[in-house]
Amino acid sequence: MITMALYFAFGCFGLGLVLNLWRIATGPDSADRILALDTMVINIIALLILYGIWHGTGVYYEASMLVAMVGFVSTVAYCRFVLRGDIIE
Repeated sequence: MITMALYFAFGCFGLGLVLNLWRIATGPDSADRILALDTMVINIIALLILYGIWHGTGVYYEASMLVAMVGFVSTVAYCRFVLRGDIIE
């Protein structure tokens, strides 16, 4: 039963990832692209957690924490670049 739930969750988050990629490619403005990038990072974190549950190991939880930190920093840097044109002042 848990495998069926994991397959369903993999499918849902995978579809969400594909739709976020579509929004990044065709977003009407840069704010939509930034939001899609941040949501894509959340979907990748969820996929890593699900993969860790599927394999029963804790390595993927640590990898998801690293992805979360890198995703936060990249989102902030991209927002600063869009708003000010320069990341480091």
